[in-house]
Amino acid sequence: MEDMKTDTETKRDVIDVGPPPDTSKPTDADIERISSEVVSQIKTIYDPEIPVDIYELGLIYKVELEDDRTLKVDMTLTAPGCPVAGEMPIWVHDACIMIDGVNKVEVDMVFDPPWTPDLMSDEARLELNMF
Repeated sequence: MEDMKTDTETKRDVIDVGPPPDTSKPTDADIERISSEVVSQIKTIYDPEIPVDIYELGLIYKVELEDDRTLKVDMTLTAPGCPVAGEMPIWVHDACIMIDGVNKVEVDMVFDPPWTPDLMSDEARLELNMF
C-alpha cells in the first residue's frame, strides 16, 4: 500500500513577517509624516569624529520618497577619507527602513558639491563653538 500523507503532515512552518508592504502611492499626509520621521531618524546618527548629528552637519543633500515608497537619500561625508565612509550609508539605511510607509531605502554617497562647514546648521555651529 502506498504511503499517503495527510495535509497536516506536509504543511511547513510559516514565519509571519508582518503585513505586506504598502504599495499605494503616498498621500501628501504620508509624505509629511515620513519626511518628519526621516529627519528624526537621521538626527540619531552622529559623525564619530564630530559630536553633532549628520543632519545638522549638512551631510544629507537630498531625500525623496518615490511613488512606490522607495526612499532615496543622497548624502556626503565631511571628508572622502572618513574612516566610516563604508558604514555611514548603512546607518542611514537602517535608520530609515524602520519608518512605517517606507518599503525600500537607497542611499547614494555623493561628493558634488563637496561638503564645507558652510553647510552646517546654526545649531551645529553653536554646538561646535564656530560662531
